[in-house]
Amino acid sequence: MDAPWTELPPEIIETISQKLTIYTDYIRFRSVCRTWFSSVPKTPLHLPPQLPWLIFSHQSFFDISTHKTHLINLPLPSHRTRICGSSHGCLIILDETPQIRLFNPLTRDTLFLPPLNTFPNVVSFDYSNIGREYLVRNPNGDLGYFNLRQMCNYFIRKIVLSSSPSRDEDDEFVAFAIVDGYNNLAFCKKGYDSWIFMSDEVFQFWEDVVYHKGLFYAVSKGGMIAVCDVDVRRVSVIQMTAPVEFSGDIFYVVFSGEEMLLVTRILEQEFSDGGIESDDMFVYKTAGFEVFKMDWNVMAWKKIETLGDRALFVGGNSSMCYSAGDFVGCCADCIYFTDDYSESNHDDAYGKHDFGIFRLLDQIIDPLLPSYPRNSYSWFGWPLPIWVSPNPC
Repeated sequence: MDAPWTELPPEIIETISQKLTIYTDYIRFRSVCRTWFSSVPKTPLHLPPQLPWLIFSHQSFFDISTHKTHLINLPLPSHRTRICGSSHGCLIILDETPQIRLFNPLTRDTLFLPPLNTFPNVVSFDYSNIGREYLVRNPNGDLGYFNLRQMCNYFIRKIVLSSSPSRDEDDEFVAFAIVDGYNNLAFCKKGYDSWIFMSDEVFQFWEDVVYHKGLFYAVSKGGMIAVCDVDVRRVSVIQMTAPVEFSGDIFYVVFSGEEMLLVTRILEQEFSDGGIESDDMFVYKTAGFEVFKMDWNVMAWKKIETLGDRALFVGGNSSMCYSAGDFVGCCADCIYFTDDYSESNHDDAYGKHDFGIFRLLDQIIDPLLPSYPRNSYSWFGWPLPIWVSPNPC
């Protein structure tokens, strides 16, 4: 005999489902029985923003709320594939072709951005010119050849999106990229056939970019902020009144409500014996972070000692800020970080899969996955870990 709960009216089942706030709970709820499955929409439009999951292999997604790993296959056919961004639930994927893919791991939807050979400084592309497929003009006007692997690894620093992409023709989004040795900022809108540079005059070593209320904010190596309005192709550089001597090696920008935060990441070298073919080597790892907030009254960065209830997520993803009190398993005053240093070395030191949880006030680093030590050689050959926000829509 069927249990009575299988005979609940569909409207009651759907009402109960609307009370669920965690995506994995919603999936389990739909899986209880056929009646519940058919009574509840496949796409939970009511869900609030979800804590990011950590991708740490081709199919492993770690949920910090539940400390469980979900297996979702990614379209990463080989080690020659690179994830150059994560934004609004989508992974931005490059490989050794000109294609730039947006892939939602939950819905399996795939969209394509204009390819690499449509950037304004890519003079030509020829598959038959093996090892010299791309001819690229650098910011100084000089021409140079890039092969397929170099373009995949180094031409784009990061891509972020203004909103969740959709196949719906009425849904618009903008993709924004830090490109070409990190000196250029480019964008494209949905439906564009090519990328557009924001400016031919503003060249800095851009480190990170984030979208906030209609504008993109890019941060340079040194804390300079460029405010980018893609609708009019205008870049306004914020003139700092009190320059700060930053000690960080990598810079991130993130908004917490209306407050703009600058996060600097400090790297150090350590000697590691053994490992690959028993060779000794230097590796880099994260030693700590510093956080600054923008004082708009005086146009200057002010260092802060604590994040309070906030938690930051930085790395190859679009930088994110959450109120830790709103999520089970999220630690306040912490920076959750992944290894996003795109070069193969830092000051002649090799770095790989350096990720963890930095407690700002205590100035200590906790492991994110205790069973996988930082910079472990077991990670070689796997893609760099990256945060992705579950987006079932």
